[in-house]
Amino acid sequence: MAGRADPPEGGQGGAPGAGDEEYRSIVFDDSFVSAARLQEYSAEQRLVDHTVAVRDREPEQPLGLGRTVPKQGLALAMIILLAFAAAIYLGANNPYQSPRSLAAGRPAGATVALVPDGEVPGEVDVEVLFGTGPVREFGVGSGGLELPDPRSTAHFSREQVLTALTLAKEYLTASALNPDVLVGGSLAEVRQLLGVEQQGQFDMAMEGEAGPSWATDWLVRFDRERVEMADPHVRVSGVFTFTEATEDVLEIAGHHVFVYALRSPDSMGAPSSLFGVRREVRFQFGKEELRDRNVVLRQVDTLAGPMACEADPADAFDPLLAGESAPQRVVTGIDPLTPEHERPVLCAALTPGQLNTT
Repeated sequence: MAGRADPPEGGQGGAPGAGDEEYRSIVFDDSFVSAARLQEYSAEQRLVDHTVAVRDREPEQPLGLGRTVPKQGLALAMIILLAFAAAIYLGANNPYQSPRSLAAGRPAGATVALVPDGEVPGEVDVEVLFGTGPVREFGVGSGGLELPDPRSTAHFSREQVLTALTLAKEYLTASALNPDVLVGGSLAEVRQLLGVEQQGQFDMAMEGEAGPSWATDWLVRFDRERVEMADPHVRVSGVFTFTEATEDVLEIAGHHVFVYALRSPDSMGAPSSLFGVRREVRFQFGKEELRDRNVVLRQVDTLAGPMACEADPADAFDPLLAGESAPQRVVTGIDPLTPEHERPVLCAALTPGQLNTT
């Protein structure tokens, strides 16, 4: 090992002790000079820079494990680590993560056929029908679907409540006021307002394959072979209400009466009659449904008439038209001790003013 006076890389020729022993203590080779911690400036450098005669110099090290990492490299590595840590933290604690959607099966439904006492009255002039009795005060079309003043609830903002009310109105407009839907035409306008899960249930109901879910739970429609619209403008009266079902679910309920002017398509100049449908429709909305602008149809309770008790309203309503009457059988027999495998058809007597149609 070289002594204190030896150059770092040994003497000249690579062998320690080689060279002139007389000048060994005062002669330094290039490697010794390069390894020095102090470097003397030249006279010219001192004149130009007005600096001290010497400066500290970091010792050079070969590339490898022992070499000092530059400060810029340390700073860059720290920034990258902090960025990764922030991304992981925000991903785990993101308050705007997509909420779970509501479980949306088929809606619960109940339909009661309202049976008239005697013949159904009719008029050739539709304006006379709509201009008689309380129905003359009803709104026309979607104008009758008035929204209440939206306000925030404990867990939903005013804007979210307004969105839910607007979607409920759009659904009722599409499912109960659209003349094309009413006579068995395109159903796309109704279907597109539902989420994917309920779209499948809707399709099955329209094909008569949904068991206890009827097509008339989802919408109002008539058999075009028997009925045509005497006036495409439906009269409407009712209200919407809203409340929180849970802290994550906003519920909108629509309580409305829809009055239709109908007639037989078989004869020219046939008199028209009114057909009333009172519906209580309950919708539910979570944060995801509001974001995607989808409704979840939960329950539909319907009173519809004039209609015979023997009618099957599962696929379409079967109105009694002007001059027609129903058999005198109003109450259907239901045994409460026997489980029903099929949904029963319920009947009640249609009294004047019950549907505000006379």
